[in-house]
Amino acid sequence: MITIIIASFFSAVCAALGLGGGTVLMLYFALLTDIPQQQAQGINLLLFLPVAALSLWFHTKNKLVAWKRILWVILCGLPGVLLGCWISNIMDVGWLRRAFGIFLLAMGVHELLGQKSPDKRTENESSRTEPGGSDDSSQNA
Repeated sequence: MITIIIASFFSAVCAALGLGGGTVLMLYFALLTDIPQQQAQGINLLLFLPVAALSLWFHTKNKLVAWKRILWVILCGLPGVLLGCWISNIMDVGWLRRAFGIFLLAMGVHELLGQKSPDKRTENESSRTEPGGSDDSSQNA
């Protein structure tokens, strides 16, 4: 029981930082439990919802959310969500685990060997408005 608490805590911290906290929890489920892949995904999503809501609140408070762009992200992401759910329900669990492992490996290699982008933090901080102003007025849509 203590290991699930620790894994959930570190997963939530990583998710709040935007570092893919679900990966931490999924690795825990895949390597240290006998929970089926689909059930692990469902548990991961349940943890993600409150973490995402709290993170969104803090990022909005700090004027780090480009609200004008979110509609497009949602509209473009929904078909991918539906396709992914459909595929995960028809795919054999063994293949689903392999596909997830290959995805994690590819992302890890990309992060280690990919080109580093310039730090956007100073650009974002300089584009913030004063309190009470529009949080999106200086960002391009």
